[in-house]
Amino acid sequence: MGIFNEAQKYIVGGVNSPVRAFKSVGGEPPFIEKGKGAYIWDIEGNRYLDYIQSWGPLIFGHCDSNIEEAIIEAVKKGVSFGAPTKVEVDLAKEVLELFPHLDLIRFVNSGTEATMSAIRLARGYTGKDDIIKFEGCYHGHSDSLLVSAGSGAATFGVPSSPGVPADFTKHTLLAKYNDLESVKKCFEKGDVGCVIIEPIAGNMSLVPGEKEFLEGLRDLCNHYGAVLIFDEVMSGFRAGLRGSYDVYGIKADIVTFGKVIGGGMPVGAFAGKKEIMEKLSPVGPVYQAGTLSGNPVAMSAGLATIKKLKANPEIYKNLEEKAKKLMEEFEKISKENGIDFTYNVVGSMFGFFFNPKKPENFDDVNKSDTKRYAKFHNKMLKEGFYFAPSAYETGFICTPMSDEDIQNTINTYKKIANEI
Repeated sequence: MGIFNEAQKYIVGGVNSPVRAFKSVGGEPPFIEKGKGAYIWDIEGNRYLDYIQSWGPLIFGHCDSNIEEAIIEAVKKGVSFGAPTKVEVDLAKEVLELFPHLDLIRFVNSGTEATMSAIRLARGYTGKDDIIKFEGCYHGHSDSLLVSAGSGAATFGVPSSPGVPADFTKHTLLAKYNDLESVKKCFEKGDVGCVIIEPIAGNMSLVPGEKEFLEGLRDLCNHYGAVLIFDEVMSGFRAGLRGSYDVYGIKADIVTFGKVIGGGMPVGAFAGKKEIMEKLSPVGPVYQAGTLSGNPVAMSAGLATIKKLKANPEIYKNLEEKAKKLMEEFEKISKENGIDFTYNVVGSMFGFFFNPKKPENFDDVNKSDTKRYAKFHNKMLKEGFYFAPSAYETGFICTPMSDEDIQNTINTYKKIANEI
């Protein structure tokens, strides 16, 4: 009996996060035993060049010596205390030093927890219940965010998952990404406390926000007295050292972080202006707590990562060059084989679409050829290249990836392109 069959006997669907089950690409997921640098190995000894990097956090690749050492030293002192530690303060200081518009931070255990808490805080600060989110942006699986579009862009959300009461989502309004008019309609319809958005959307492959659109959101939030939340759980420290702030220079009221600031350990955070953050307990009335929040192992891994990034900011240019080379060559090969192909690159993040038009929103993304992506994924995996098992996910470059690694990937796509 294979390990995946065995896993399904004990774990729901055989996995602990749905996309890992390979449902949208077919086949069985490899079960990973170890990673080193840019590569991972499965339990059967097969090696893969890893373009997922644990879905983003491993910007320095697997088993980076500095991060590994920080984790080991922290574990020797204890894995969790449920009490404050100095390393929490050190990491908070390192993160906030980079963002002039963020004054205070709160660490949590996941991106879902960060966005959920940020929305509660924004509602508590404004005294308004309605929120605006965007089709195609994923902010975790908390109830009020699991919504699908109704009959129009400015309709109230309906639950997209059983188990979510309609009453929980009736305060969630849905707008179209990169479409400011749809946002204006939402503001006119509801009593909006906050707008939450991935400024660089990484959950419909990679679709960056247009600068004018994001500036328009900032103006609308100012006009209506709503809190602007940038969800940078994925793009933070990935799109640039300061995430979207390096790209657009737009100051959100609250920014959520995750992934990179944990160096591969489970972590999330939200940071914001002093007057907003001080509404949070124990200073203010908005309640949020977590036994494992700020645990010293995750904080130590995050501190080692952020310090290393701040000491080597030039890596972003190098990573972006590699991502662009990969995507430019993929586009060229696709064209030679009559395959529709477009892409986006922002810093160390890349996303591509088997689509004649570069998507600007979720509707555009949904016109991509996902069956072709499944063929691409299957054939590249067999050749030893591990891309996201979904056409709706972003890819990541890490520092140990060499020019030779990128070229080998290009050569392999050239080999399989006519078969997809």
